[in-house]
This record gives sequence, C-alpha cells and structure tokens, in this order.
Amino acid sequence: MSEPAAALRGVAQRFGRKVVLRNLELELRPGTIVGLVGANGSGKTTLFSVLSGLLQPDAGERRLFGREADEVDAPARARLAYVAHATQLYGALSARENLRLFADLRAAAGLSTRPADDVLLELGLSPEALGRPVATFSRGMAQRVALARALAARPELLLLDEPFTALDAAGRGMLSRVLLDERSRGAAVLLSSHDFDALIQICDRIVLLEGGALVRSVEHHQGDREGFRRRAAALWHDLPADPGDTMADGPR
Repeated sequence: MSEPAAALRGVAQRFGRKVVLRNLELELRPGTIVGLVGANGSGKTTLFSVLSGLLQPDAGERRLFGREADEVDAPARARLAYVAHATQLYGALSARENLRLFADLRAAAGLSTRPADDVLLELGLSPEALGRPVATFSRGMAQRVALARALAARPELLLLDEPFTALDAAGRGMLSRVLLDERSRGAAVLLSSHDFDALIQICDRIVLLEGGALVRSVEHHQGDREGFRRRAAALWHDLPADPGDTMADGPR
C-alpha cells in the first residue's frame, strides 16, 4: 500500500480555552478523494489550516509525503495546494495574469507550472474572460480562477475548503470531472462541501468531523455506489442540527 500523502496522528488544536481539534486521526492516500463533512464551527477550516501548514498543531504529529512535518517547509509546500474560502486573487490583474504571476514565482524556485490558458479554459473560463480583471468577475468565476491556480501546479496533495461554493450546476459538474482526473493522476484530495450529490459522485470516503474529532466515516466499495449513498445519507442525518447549515437537507 502506498505511503499517505498526508497523515495526522493525535492532533489537537485550541484557541485560548476553546478546543477546536482533539485527538484527530486522518490519512490521505494518493489517488483517493476524501469528503469532509461537519456542522458549521466543527473545525473543518482549522483542519485544513493544520494540514497546509498555516497552523502549527498544539499536540500530535503531522506527516507529509512520508515524513514528519513539524514545519511545512518550502519543498513540501511546492507539492500541495490549498484553496480556502477567500480566493486571495489580485483583483486588478486578469485571470491570465494571476496565473502567470503564480507561475513566475514557482519558476524562480525551479518549479514547473501548467500553461495559464490551458488550465483556465479547463476550469470553464471563456477565452474572452481570460484577459479581464478578476475584480469584474462573479464569485463563481473567481472561484474557478482560484481552483485553476491550484491545479496549475499539479499538486500531489489538494486541499479544498468548499470548492463548489458559488458554482452553478455546469460548474459543479465540470469541477467534479476535473477532480476525478486529479485522482486518476495520483493526487490525494480532501474537500469539504455542503453538496451531498457531488460528494457521492466523486468521493472514495466521507468522514464526519464533530466536536473536533473525526467520529465516523463511510467508504465507497467498488461497484456499490447506491450502498455508499445510503450509508453516507445516514451519516449526513447524524449531523448536529444547525439552522444556518443546509447540509442536513442534502440527501432528501
């Protein structure tokens, strides 16, 4: 069995007196897509921040690409990509210029990047949009640019916090196909989403984060997509009630 692209062992994270992650165990293996679900405030974004190196865990072990990562150094960062809620794009630059700037920064470190136009078109941007300032884009279009920037680096570990946000039905279908291609390429993918149907279509495993710990998971066994849907629906309905969270309506 291949070495995990990322693993957390007994990870804990607190902010002051508030415990956000507790004794968390997670493995992300190459060529798999793992869906992360949980109520608002369950710690999903904190988990992404720990995996990507934006936060240092207070306890436990973080491993990346087969070795312990007390710090996420530049070589490890070059092999992963994280798309957070905020797109963190330069609004005055065009979609093409945002990706070319990213490519220039990687080139300075001796790293290759896919051509900007190729990956932007793959993510559904029209040829006419590539030269427009990102500040003129809708939230969904900006999300496509942020995703394109992440995929341009051909990451071995892809971390996506609500990547389907603001995408229309065509955009969600497009992103699902792209992520399946990334899995076929050998990438390890972790994504959180409120889109039950999207997770069922692409995930090999879905894990439930509750109270800062991963408390349950369901796996897709080859050829049993309907069984996976039923097991995931049961997990979904176990989510704590949250009036601001539409996840509980997913499978109905």
